[in-house]
Amino acid sequence: MEDGTPLRERLVDVGVEIVATEGIAALGLREIARRTGVSHGAPRRYFPTHRSLISAIAGRGFDALKDRLGTCLGPDGDPRAQVCLLAEAYVGFAVEHRPMFELMFRHDLLDSGDEADGRSRLREKTLPLFASLVALIARHRQTAARPPVTGPGPAPDVVAAALWANLHGIAQLWSWGSLSLTLDASSPGDPHAHEALAPLIARTVDAHLGPVNP
Repeated sequence: MEDGTPLRERLVDVGVEIVATEGIAALGLREIARRTGVSHGAPRRYFPTHRSLISAIAGRGFDALKDRLGTCLGPDGDPRAQVCLLAEAYVGFAVEHRPMFELMFRHDLLDSGDEADGRSRLREKTLPLFASLVALIARHRQTAARPPVTGPGPAPDVVAAALWANLHGIAQLWSWGSLSLTLDASSPGDPHAHEALAPLIARTVDAHLGPVNP
């Protein structure tokens, strides 16, 4: 049924809803078209391949993640505190939106997109998020009052990459149920269960930024 929204966006809207309610396996091109109320060939006008449509759906996930992480960032806030908030928000998003999070990082989608109409590759949506983390870590180094260390230490982008990898691993292991067992926490299906991860996330940040100064 027409609602005034361009068909391209309606197709993606339906795909996002399917991911949230039924998971990635239900993302068939025909099913998306059926629920949108168009013929199964109609999506081809906007998405030449099934993968390009799935990439657009995953792109919405990155947009939602960006919005969520954006609430943690500010030019005048304490950079370390913002890194902690960003880390908690990243893992929280991953746990609360598990199917979308898995879709967003599918390797076969990350280099795809609708470049023909000016839209960037899906992988490029991660770059601003990563750049924000690198900037926070660089600011933390400039403002932290701590004893001198031997040598300059790893570059901020290396620290950011290591921290991101750790946080992503925490999110994945939690979603798979491994961490809930080792931490003796509630089921990953509990929407509030990831709160048990807060101490682990804090220790992960400490491991990469150093302990909080007394």
